[in-house]
Amino acid sequence: MEFFSYHGCGEEEKKTGNIFIVSLNMETEMEIAAKSDSLADTLDYQTAYNIVGREMGIPSNLLENVCHRILDALFEEFAELKTATVKVSKLNPNMGGKIGRTSVTMSR
Repeated sequence: MEFFSYHGCGEEEKKTGNIFIVSLNMETEMEIAAKSDSLADTLDYQTAYNIVGREMGIPSNLLENVCHRILDALFEEFAELKTATVKVSKLNPNMGGKIGRTSVTMSR
C-alpha cells in the first residue's frame, strides 16, 4: 500500500511529507471462508486497507508508533485475527545521503 504522509522527527518532514509503503500480513483461520465463499467468514481486505490508511493519516514522529497503532487498530477490528505483521517504509528519507528507504517491522 502506498500513502503520502507526514511522519518524521524533523520539522521539514512534518511540513513537506513523504511517500510511505506499507506491507501487511494477517493470519486467521480460513477453513470456513474457503468452504462458504463468503466475505463475512474472513478478514475483509478493504477494511484492513481503510484502517491502515486512517492510521497513516495521523502524523507521528516515529515509524514504530505508526506500526504499533496499525496493529492495535487491526486487532481491535478483527477478533478472529491470530497474528499480523506490518512493515512501514519511508522512501528516500532525508538523512544526508542517498538512502532508498528506511523501514520498521512489527509483529503481534
